[in-house]
Amino acid sequence: MPEEKNKDVIVISLGGSLIIPNNIDATFIKEFKKTIEGLIGEGHRFVIITGGGKTARDYIEAASKISAIDNEEKDWLGVHATRMNAHLIKTVFKKYAHPRINKNPQTKEDLKKEFKDEEKIMIAAGWRPGWSTDYVAAVLAERFGSKKIINLSNIEYLYDRDPNATFGAKKIKEISWKDFRKIVGDKWDPGMSAPFDPIASKLAQELELEVAIIGGYGLENIKKYINGEEFQGSVIR
Repeated sequence: MPEEKNKDVIVISLGGSLIIPNNIDATFIKEFKKTIEGLIGEGHRFVIITGGGKTARDYIEAASKISAIDNEEKDWLGVHATRMNAHLIKTVFKKYAHPRINKNPQTKEDLKKEFKDEEKIMIAAGWRPGWSTDYVAAVLAERFGSKKIINLSNIEYLYDRDPNATFGAKKIKEISWKDFRKIVGDKWDPGMSAPFDPIASKLAQELELEVAIIGGYGLENIKKYINGEEFQGSVIR
């Protein structure tokens, strides 16, 4: 039988809050690896962008207590935190991964030449100040012709208000970009914790991308979403 042709590249924005909630969560990373390996076995390829999460916020908070630092410096601390997390994930997926961490969204042609067919995963990280890893995920989705992004984080659903701070916050299963952007606003702050950040949301809306918000502790929902099945999580489109 002829070898199955590789399917479209799937873009995953992997929240730093899952990699390092307090300390490195080896149990989660092991389960994530198992899930992705199963999907690779079905012919899928992935671009995984790692967030900075608590590591980035800890560095930003510490620096801010010692000196007055501007947003550009805060962003650089966040960028380097994402790169350390990316190196960890690349090491875990060494058998499948492109050897270089992508830190610069190249042209479509350069990326496709670089990401060889036999390589099943490309790991990416933060690039420069003003570009969150959610934004990088949207850019890479456009570069690879992907119309969907899986956003893995420590939340299972979107809510109309912060459920940790507001009693009676309502769960949202599906929402338009227009309405979602009313919730997250238009301003990006380094270290900001949002389901999908404001600047990335603006770009995703322009590119007509669909973003699935999926909780990292229900990894079976990744496969369900990819296969078009009912899954636990929210969709922004």
